[in-house]
Amino acid sequence: MPTPIYQVKAEFFKTLGHPARIRILEVLREGEQAVSELIPAIEIEKSHLSQQLGVMRRANLIQARKEGSSVFYSVTNPAIFELLEVAKKILTSSLNDTKELLAELESSGT
Repeated sequence: MPTPIYQVKAEFFKTLGHPARIRILEVLREGEQAVSELIPAIEIEKSHLSQQLGVMRRANLIQARKEGSSVFYSVTNPAIFELLEVAKKILTSSLNDTKELLAELESSGT
């Protein structure tokens, strides 16, 4: 029996559900990056970065290319950046709604 699509989607979002993985994608938006460039940009230990890159590689979000002793990473599908933009719009809208509600509460005086 095939896996239901909702379960596949949930696994996909679960893979994205780690701050370091989101940050990796944000950095890779600029283009392919070597691990040595990712370490200072992501600001996590090399072993932790390696673990997160492995999770993302197994989920086919990123791909690796070896050149000499360096490993370079890039996203497999640039549409992931569209998804991150939509998430940003949703969060911005939600925060604006909250900000407006807070202003209304503060101005009501009660």
